[in-house]
Amino acid sequence: MASIGAVLAPALFVVGCVGPFVTQSPRASATPTPSATPSVTVGVSASPTATAEPPLSLALPTARDPRRIRVTVRPTIPASGTGHLTIKVMNLASTRIGELVLRWPTPLDRIVFLAPFQPSPSRLTDALIQPWTKWVIGPGEQGEPAGTTSLGWGPLDPGATLNISLIATRRARGPVAFDLQLLAGEALLITEAGAPAETRVSIP
Repeated sequence: MASIGAVLAPALFVVGCVGPFVTQSPRASATPTPSATPSVTVGVSASPTATAEPPLSLALPTARDPRRIRVTVRPTIPASGTGHLTIKVMNLASTRIGELVLRWPTPLDRIVFLAPFQPSPSRLTDALIQPWTKWVIGPGEQGEPAGTTSLGWGPLDPGATLNISLIATRRARGPVAFDLQLLAGEALLITEAGAPAETRVSIP
């Protein structure tokens, strides 16, 4: 997901050991002998440490778009060969989203390569001039962050649903997980539940 991006560490305190206890004599004494007060040593609290981000994560964009969307992601990608990553997006807002942008980490390409069409000389020539898609690899057009790949799609009218089927070509075996973000231009949209529109996609 950016995972919608992209989409966030507890402080640890170290407490020292309690010093040795003083053992009372079993015989009673007319004058009680004060027992030694156990000493307690409190260690210096550790500095907060940031939680390590999992591989193929995305930083959340600073810009936010308050419009809400409903998103489902379904991967049907074999262990080898070519499959699909299907993203279904419904615009829950009352205004049109002019350009819906999908964003994921570019290093994913080494394991699963995502594209809006099956690459071929003719499709490479024709697809780039079609008004409903825009293929961008950052950093580049519109200032996409380095290390990210973005695909623009739209427009998406209020109440309308967009079904995006990306061609997914395996380049390495094994499971992989990555962040997928959904933006309006450069601003991260909001999910139906009110969270940033970033989801973590897992491919077996």
